[in-house]
Amino acid sequence: MNNLDYEDYLKTLNKISRAIVSDLYLEDVLKLIVTLTANVMNAKVCNVWLVDEKKQEFNIKATQSMHQEYLNKRTIKLNEGIVGLVAREKKPKIIFDVLKEEQYKEKKLARKEGLVSMASIPMMVKDKVIGVLNVYTNRTYKFTKAEISVLSTIANQAAVAIEKTELIIKTKIIQEELDTRKKTERAKGILMEERNINESEAFSLIRKSSMDKRISMKEIAEAIILSYEIRQIK
Repeated sequence: MNNLDYEDYLKTLNKISRAIVSDLYLEDVLKLIVTLTANVMNAKVCNVWLVDEKKQEFNIKATQSMHQEYLNKRTIKLNEGIVGLVAREKKPKIIFDVLKEEQYKEKKLARKEGLVSMASIPMMVKDKVIGVLNVYTNRTYKFTKAEISVLSTIANQAAVAIEKTELIIKTKIIQEELDTRKKTERAKGILMEERNINESEAFSLIRKSSMDKRISMKEIAEAIILSYEIRQIK
């Protein structure tokens, strides 16, 4: 890399870092990452594959240049192709010509899109692979050690963004569950006191009302609490 290139890499890493700590949705962050990476590497295609542990497969989640039809249906089993190999070995795989690589399974797509050389980089959080970042060129190209190092940094920053988003979602779900439980407990107490019924009966009333009205138990509990508080106003 010459000095100008190095400055471009640093600017790209800085933009990605800012995106990760922003309030952007994960889809937007990944789209930004693949776009910036493709630009700075002068790549034909850059895409991100994420692990779906439940289904034991990879799903393509972002790309800056690929037919929409391809994106809508693309999944890869965990043990398939270059993506699977990179995830298993937890290290980058560089291919000089994908059409001559036996393990590369998408030769038809490569011909159609004009894909030649490839850098496939594991996206790691600590020692866990959560996805793979792929960069393709439209001509034979030998990725330098410095470029592979930069791509590894980008891949790991993307992994941090994913981990952060999953943690936020998990935290919100836990908070929601705790809030629902807290309000349901209070609503049960109100029903038990006002109707002289036991806890099991109070819970059944809330659940039946939720099912009949097709709204959540939390909303039923909130209505019971609000009605009680209004009656307490003198």
